[in-house]
Amino acid sequence: MTNNLLFDFTVDKSTKTVFITREFDAELSLVWDAFTKAELIDQWIAPKPMIAKTKYQDFKVGGKRFYAMISPDGNERWALQEYTSITPKTNFKMKNAFADKDENPELHGSEWDHTFSEQNGTTKVNISIYNESLERLERILDGFTQGMKMSLSNLENLLATLSKK
Repeated sequence: MTNNLLFDFTVDKSTKTVFITREFDAELSLVWDAFTKAELIDQWIAPKPMIAKTKYQDFKVGGKRFYAMISPDGNERWALQEYTSITPKTNFKMKNAFADKDENPELHGSEWDHTFSEQNGTTKVNISIYNESLERLERILDGFTQGMKMSLSNLENLLATLSKK
């Protein structure tokens, strides 16, 4: 495993946006699948010791993914994502909001924009996450930053296993 893969995590409070750039030692199609197929997302998205469980996913424009992060004591934190734009293997955008178990979203959410590119067998993922309110961004920031770094590390390990590198 090479440790020279790019990982940049920047928070711009003035624009209420988090910017993440992460490189993976894996082919684009595999990384794309890891971000867009529930059975793969559930294997990496939850920071340990939590696990993720997708109730349903319909990866198409206007489609949704409804899932929970579950703590070891069984506490479920639900979220609802709605896909707003999909350009296969290049980009997808979605709205994301925390929700209750009955799919009622919280008032403020975030807008995620994922862009994928590959060069020499290394796939770069650029993610921008716009938060509708600065209060929401600040409330989730510490846990989100740690959690996202753990999740992307989980993904790196999963991709290594899947691509047998």
